[in-house]
Amino acid sequence: MRNFLFCTLVLALHCLSVGTVSAKPPNVVVFLVDDLGQRDVGCYGSTFYETPNIDRLALEGARFTDAYAACPVCSPTRASLMTGMWPQRLGITDFIGAPLLPENWKRNTKLLPAAYKDRLVLDSPTLGKLMKSAGYATMFAGKWHLGPEGWWPENQGFDVNHGGIERGGPYGGNKYFSPYGNPRLTDGPDGEHLPDRLASETAKFIEAHKDEPFFTYLSFYSVHTPLMARQDLPQKYEQKRQRLGLQEKWGREYQRDVRLVQEHAVYAAMVEAMDQAVGKVLDKLDELKLSEDTLVIFTSDNGGLSTSEGWPTSNLPLRGGKGWMYEGGIREPWVVRWPKRVKANSVVSTPVISPDLYATLMEITQAPRKPEQPMDGQSLLPILGGGQLPKRSLYWHYPHYGNQGGAPGAAIRSGDYKLIEWFEDGQVELFDVVKDIGETVDLSQSHPDIVKQLRDDLHAWQKQVGAQLPIANAKFDPQKPNGRAANRR
Repeated sequence: MRNFLFCTLVLALHCLSVGTVSAKPPNVVVFLVDDLGQRDVGCYGSTFYETPNIDRLALEGARFTDAYAACPVCSPTRASLMTGMWPQRLGITDFIGAPLLPENWKRNTKLLPAAYKDRLVLDSPTLGKLMKSAGYATMFAGKWHLGPEGWWPENQGFDVNHGGIERGGPYGGNKYFSPYGNPRLTDGPDGEHLPDRLASETAKFIEAHKDEPFFTYLSFYSVHTPLMARQDLPQKYEQKRQRLGLQEKWGREYQRDVRLVQEHAVYAAMVEAMDQAVGKVLDKLDELKLSEDTLVIFTSDNGGLSTSEGWPTSNLPLRGGKGWMYEGGIREPWVVRWPKRVKANSVVSTPVISPDLYATLMEITQAPRKPEQPMDGQSLLPILGGGQLPKRSLYWHYPHYGNQGGAPGAAIRSGDYKLIEWFEDGQVELFDVVKDIGETVDLSQSHPDIVKQLRDDLHAWQKQVGAQLPIANAKFDPQKPNGRAANRR
């Protein structure tokens, strides 16, 4: 009997240990890439772009097939990743820098886009504050785009800020090359490449804090416009394009051209340089023998740019791209490596979304949460260990006209189904995004019961989070070109 009780106690303690977070939380490295489409990565199917370091992460960890950005453009998704909340709660629903108020809108569109906030308020919960409260040294490197000076990373919980300012791209100095003209990034030697510099700063921070818990958030400016690459890489991809016999091919998304083939040599070079920067950080973890004790998360802020501004990539088989509610605008790469918890070369099909990052790190670090703090994400800890998450719906609300041709709308994914509601005319589209990932067959007429259920759910969520709606544009002239559809390729 005594032996039986002893064995039972040992078994219970073992189950407790594997079912909870380790007493020593891991170091955390987050890679966020700007404008990187899910299909821009080798492990997600690209055969033109080369991403061996990201592919290595997937082989050594978990690749999520149904991961989503909280918005089809950058600032709202970045705010959601940073706070664990839906962008609509924060009031940041468009990229910071678009016209803030409806009365400043100049385009000939049926609706006036909703007003939004141009900064992440200082009392917001942030990953910087969260990780610092848990005893981590914290560093931010790269694109911030969440407010003007005074609202930068160092004001939001990060100990160190390399390059995080108000800009949505590397628009100072020589852009992707030093001198950078960035008040939070000292210039390097002339011609130094920005993604490599950001990776070097991250690696230095890791080495300086190797004996204590550290949290690094490397938020690349890559692969956002301007389309600029190191001199040594575009020729490689031009030769590859010719060797594979790839040529431009175009389709249409409403009145926009959409690229259908990945063959843009400069963009490919930008993707590879970003991947090399990821590799520099991973190599530093290996060199310091920290890889086993470090959680690495890799993702993006919206889909690839396929319908404007250089048209550099194709998101096929996903429809549309950045600025659109279709899968090409919101489905993202999401790769997690954590050797002590995540099974190598695993694939996760559970839908996840941007605010889940905050919830996951909160559970891992056991950091306290204020009672009044909203938590819209779910911790991914159960599925990282091979379990399941409770069933839920995912939501989007974008009451703006994107520069890329998209129109104001909202969406919900519940199970296999995704419903999009367009605000200009109230029309809906319904897709089975498991059987029809390209959103080619609209099921709204044949499944009115599902449409009603999802639409009611979406509307209830919009009220809950205080989502702002666009209003009619009294100056809209239907006889003039619609400002949504301008084609500038």
